[in-house]
Amino acid sequence: MKTVNKYKTLALAKESFSKSEFEQALRSYALVLKDYPMSKEAYNGAIMAEMAMSGETGAEALFDYYTVLREDDAEQADIILSEILETMDGTLEELGEIIAQPIKERIEFEDGIMYSEFKEIVDEDGDFRRIFENIMFSTRVIITEKDDFVDFLDKLMKNNYHEMALSYLEGALAVHPNDKQLRELLRRLAKGKTIEN
Repeated sequence: MKTVNKYKTLALAKESFSKSEFEQALRSYALVLKDYPMSKEAYNGAIMAEMAMSGETGAEALFDYYTVLREDDAEQADIILSEILETMDGTLEELGEIIAQPIKERIEFEDGIMYSEFKEIVDEDGDFRRIFENIMFSTRVIITEKDDFVDFLDKLMKNNYHEMALSYLEGALAVHPNDKQLRELLRRLAKGKTIEN
C-alpha cells in the first residue's frame, strides 16, 4: 500500500530544495522513491539534493534548469538530466557549458537576448523605458538568474510598468510560493513602492 501522496511530496521536495533545505528535500524525494521507485523526478531530485549537500556549487543551477525543462516537457527533461548526470563524474565543473548550449539555442530560436546584454544597452543609453519598449516589440529578454530577475522587476517598477511587474511576480510565486525575496517584492509593489537595493 502506498503511503505517500506523490505529487504533494514532490512539491514539498521542490520547495525545500529551492529554500536550500537539501536534507529535507532528499528525505521527501526518498519517501516518494520508496512508494514509486520508477519516479524519474524523485530519482533526479534525490541525486541533485545529494550533490548540493556534498557542496557541489552547480547543483542549484542544475535543479533550476531541470525545473524549467520539466515545465515544457517532463519526459524530455528527464532524458536531458540523465545525459547530463552521465557526463559528470562527481563534479559539476562542466555544468555551465552543458547548460549554456541549450539556453543559447533557445535564445536563437526565440529571437531573444540575454538580460546581461539588455542591461548593457540600457547602461549605455540611460533610458530604460525607451530601450525596453523598443526591445519588447521586436525580441524577448531571456532571464536565467534570480538576481537579474529581481533587477528587472526593480526597473519595471521604477519605470511605472507595475502591471507587468505584477504579472511576472505572480508567475514566479506560482513556482516558488515561499520565496521570501519574491514575497517582499510583491509587498512593495502592493504598497506602490519601488524596490530598493
